[in-house]
Amino acid sequence: MADRIIKSNKIRIGDISISYYIKKATEQPEKTIIFLHGFPFNKKMWREQLESLEDNVTGIAIDIRGHGNTTKGHGFFSVDVFAKDLGVFMRKLEIDKAVLCGISMGGYIALRAYQLFPEKISGLILADTHSKPDDNAGKQKRFDAIQAVLQYGRRPYAIGFTGNVFSKKSIENKPDAVELIKSSIRRNSIESICSTLLALASRTDTTEVLSKINVPTLIVRGKEDKITPAELMEELNKNIKGSKYIEMADCGHLPNLENPEDFNLHMNKLLLEVV
Repeated sequence: MADRIIKSNKIRIGDISISYYIKKATEQPEKTIIFLHGFPFNKKMWREQLESLEDNVTGIAIDIRGHGNTTKGHGFFSVDVFAKDLGVFMRKLEIDKAVLCGISMGGYIALRAYQLFPEKISGLILADTHSKPDDNAGKQKRFDAIQAVLQYGRRPYAIGFTGNVFSKKSIENKPDAVELIKSSIRRNSIESICSTLLALASRTDTTEVLSKINVPTLIVRGKEDKITPAELMEELNKNIKGSKYIEMADCGHLPNLENPEDFNLHMNKLLLEVV
């Protein structure tokens, strides 16, 4: 197990330098899983998942453009740009196929990636996410958030955001997870936060791809999630053939941080199904 340390790396792709964690498999047959964080977080939110992987699984957690230690490049963000960055990243690292595990925004990116290069995706884990675009009220909320961040800065935004993404129980019992998320938000530049809010507001509807998904798919929702409605996740489950849907008790929008043991159990089970 000595070789199974999580290493921090950087790679230049196009106009950005992508920062990522990698934990290399030591056994065959090798599988790869790529973790895509939510907004406005970074790759650190996946450490416990990387630590729990079996020896035949290479785990990679990337900082999405403009988040964590990945540079922002041209600065014009969209979910489409994020998904295309991922495609180039996989080519550069010579990853033929990977399971994509995306939470929230990471799930939007995973679904767009499946539209763009389905042949490179061997499985999906979609956590607290869905396929629909923002409606007008949702868009307006993002625009209001941009104004608030520009006016008051990151700190109050981070505090409000944290209160929204965790369950009550997690806020009381998981101070480290709460602090990780607060500090992740504060580490992003105001420019990147605002650009990503615009990217989320302008994302396209990926519902039409759901019926075409033919890889093992796990759909995970925190039962106390205040952000992603259950019916939108049930719709994912209904439209993706053979998918499995689970709700995790006492978890909000970030079940991988709120109950990593359970999340990892389901994740590793899914990885066993992947060819």
